[in-house]
Amino acid sequence: MELSGDVLIPAPRAVVWAALNDPDVLKGCIPGCQSIEKESDTAFTAKVKAKIGPVSATFGGRVALSEIDPPNSYVIAGEGQGGVAGFGKGSARVSLTDEDGGTRLTYAGEAQVGGKLAQIGSRLVQGTVTKLAGQFFAAFAKACAKS
Repeated sequence: MELSGDVLIPAPRAVVWAALNDPDVLKGCIPGCQSIEKESDTAFTAKVKAKIGPVSATFGGRVALSEIDPPNSYVIAGEGQGGVAGFGKGSARVSLTDEDGGTRLTYAGEAQVGGKLAQIGSRLVQGTVTKLAGQFFAAFAKACAKS
């Protein structure tokens, strides 16, 4: 499943970059996030409760950052396990560019699901992922604007 999009964040690039790497900001923006811990400058662990169609589960997983070019871009890759619900994994390149009115955040990547999640259909999964991404970016833009 391919994932891509962009959003204008009404804040300077340095503020957006700092927020992308701040577990407290991320926890408040990720829908269903129960915890997020920074293990190092390039690794996080998290627990997120999600409902995709009839499947509801708490996913525990790790996220790693690579190809880090502050405050311009990085690659984020992660994998989460949701017990009987299945798993999700994926990666995306996240890029920041200056734009009138703030910072343009662009992302492009791909994700895979397995287990029960794979059985419910890619259209439903894609729709839910798109909805959750929209919720995240709306909350993230507000958090950055307050900084």
